[in-house]
Amino acid sequence: MLARLNVSLVIAIVSIDTARSVSAQATTPRAVLDAYCVTCHNERLRTANLTLDTLDPARAGDAAATWEKVVRKMRTGTMPPVGRPRPDQTAYDDVASALEATLDQAAAAHPDPGRPSIHRLNRAEYANVIRDLLALEVDVRSLLPPDDSAYGFDNNADAMVVSPGLLERYMSAAKRIARLAVGDVAQQPAIESYEVSRYRVQDDRTADDTPFGTRGGLTVTHTFPVSGEYVVRVHLQRRRSQLPQDLEIRIDGERVRTFAVRAARPTDDGQPEPPLETRVSVSAGPRQIGVAFARKAAAVEGLSPAQLPVGNIAYRGRAGYEVGVERIDVGGPHNPVGPGDTPSRRALFVCTPRKASEEGACARRILTTLIRRAYRHPATDRDAERIMPFYQQGHADGGFDSGIRRAIERVLVDPQFLFRIERDPASVRPGAAYRLSPMEVASRLSFFLWSSMPDDELLAAAERGRLSTPADLEQQVGRMLASPKARALVDGFAGQWLHLRNIEAVTPDVNAFPAFDDNLRQAFQQETELFLLSQIQNDRPVAELLNADYTFVNERLARHYGIAHVYGSHFRRVALADRRRGGLLGHGSILTVTSYADRTSPVVRGKWLLENVLGAPPPAPPPNVPALPDNTAGGSPKSVRERMEQHRRNPACASCHAKMDPLGFALEHFDAIGQWRSMSEAGTPIDASGTLPDGRKFDGATELRALLLERGFAPTIVEKLLTYALGRGLDASDLPAVRHIVRDAAPSGYRWSALIAGVVKSTPFRMRRAET
Repeated sequence: MLARLNVSLVIAIVSIDTARSVSAQATTPRAVLDAYCVTCHNERLRTANLTLDTLDPARAGDAAATWEKVVRKMRTGTMPPVGRPRPDQTAYDDVASALEATLDQAAAAHPDPGRPSIHRLNRAEYANVIRDLLALEVDVRSLLPPDDSAYGFDNNADAMVVSPGLLERYMSAAKRIARLAVGDVAQQPAIESYEVSRYRVQDDRTADDTPFGTRGGLTVTHTFPVSGEYVVRVHLQRRRSQLPQDLEIRIDGERVRTFAVRAARPTDDGQPEPPLETRVSVSAGPRQIGVAFARKAAAVEGLSPAQLPVGNIAYRGRAGYEVGVERIDVGGPHNPVGPGDTPSRRALFVCTPRKASEEGACARRILTTLIRRAYRHPATDRDAERIMPFYQQGHADGGFDSGIRRAIERVLVDPQFLFRIERDPASVRPGAAYRLSPMEVASRLSFFLWSSMPDDELLAAAERGRLSTPADLEQQVGRMLASPKARALVDGFAGQWLHLRNIEAVTPDVNAFPAFDDNLRQAFQQETELFLLSQIQNDRPVAELLNADYTFVNERLARHYGIAHVYGSHFRRVALADRRRGGLLGHGSILTVTSYADRTSPVVRGKWLLENVLGAPPPAPPPNVPALPDNTAGGSPKSVRERMEQHRRNPACASCHAKMDPLGFALEHFDAIGQWRSMSEAGTPIDASGTLPDGRKFDGATELRALLLERGFAPTIVEKLLTYALGRGLDASDLPAVRHIVRDAAPSGYRWSALIAGVVKSTPFRMRRAET
């Protein structure tokens, strides 16, 4: 052991002398590696199980996985470790560029586009396909369980297992969806409920489409399966109002009932208001149900406190507005009169038989049209023959509509609907790379940008062979990004890449942050979603993700940020006078999901930056990591920074925390719900200074943002986009494509359209490897 230590010491000393001799001159990859890397990564020490002394950088393609790791470490400046001799920036760039060029040449000579597993539609994709196929919005959360994720996304094919229980849920969902789409006057009455979060303060309009002069309540879109009578029942929260209140129920904006809700009495003894209900006749189809209170005040403005003192977040409320809506139940149908003329029936029934002899031909036409769109390829006679027996059985039981309903159930559980299947051509030899068919490209493209099936225009382009050239693909990308359905790219891609979905699950400590409520939670999410949507649809350079001088706020969020002269629940774009708030690093959503319930977390924030901006995720933590010392350990309160410094004294923690913590410290001026502060929990001034792995120093979010922009983060975004688009994790064979996309997008300033078009035109997206 001692001999090995002496050898290592000699190697290190020689390495330092060698590094000094080469640091000031242009060097070859071999010379730089020998001077700075082989000291640790050699056959004798095998540090991190990596040996570079026996590999030839001139033949990097022979060991692409290893050399791609070397390139990433050099591009992110994480190796050699801080404290060891390092080459200058020119040497870093020269060596990384040389290795990349060799790897890219090898990839071009022998393309390996990968072979994704068969994709099952995830829950969001299923809902979107039903919307586009049947003109029907469904609450997919009540139909299907959530999906597992891998590599950061829930559309990863390897994570989409299919269990017997899931198949049963698909069958149940198909039956319910078919009834909603076609209508069934014979169905039994049922109740569907819509709940209001108990953490929501119901003191203002709940949505832009609710009437002015109202507050609280809930607005939902409910699909009435058939025309008939329905019971709308409103449950109020347990507390009563200080003042009498008027509650309105509206359907599609038309008031159908007003209830007088009396004020609290001493004799109530805490009993809640009984449910309020009305029975109304409604035509089939999607209708907007709105329940809201007429706005009143407990006292003249300025004479009552803006918000009552709280002991528990569930009981917070504005003065005079204690009563709120808890739940809406919609029950029916009662006395059904027919299926009506709904958007779903108009989409489905491309023909209507006038006599019994026409029903069979009309049914085949309806189902052939449906199959083409549902299976995402031209319908064949064999496809139709598999479905027609189900139509015939349903027809025998209840007539034409019943037959179509039964056939739809069968289509919605067919593997060609539930799975995105790509078949190897018979002429391709095993293991060879081949180009996908136009229909397969159309399917990949639509699920990438819309999380849904191809529309008629995209299917028609595929059938005509108009998806084979880069120009064809660019034209479709531009058209599809301009569609409202591109919102799915924000919800599906950005929501998971940035961990925005986690905002629904965070629960800040009510004692530490009494101002947090569900209104603020929803405002956080909507701000970031509107910001990202504006970035993508206005085709902005991705640098604006960090340095944008605007955001989207309503009154609640503006008050939280300290932005003046913003009133009402409506979100609007505002210019940011305080540039510290600019870009995603100033968004309350990002700052909250990267914090703990009662404090900020430089570790979580630093890890988020490493993974999602710098593209250099840290390794998993070792087992049995000690907890952060208590805030009052040692007698007096300590800041998070002081406690983290104490935590890093453990050698098992120091190596990774040295990379993460400084990045997180830069955001310490923002507390755990994104408010600006100047003092720490210990009452001392915030220290937001830090050092990047490559040695560059910064102080605060503004300086960190400038360094991140100087370094650039387009490669990280491209890797995330390509992972999401392919539905699989990337490996070394995909990274040359990432670099090609980044190079091609550089002249545009890395605009979203250039990055997305680059992904769609890339080898991994348009090609596939045949099964071996």
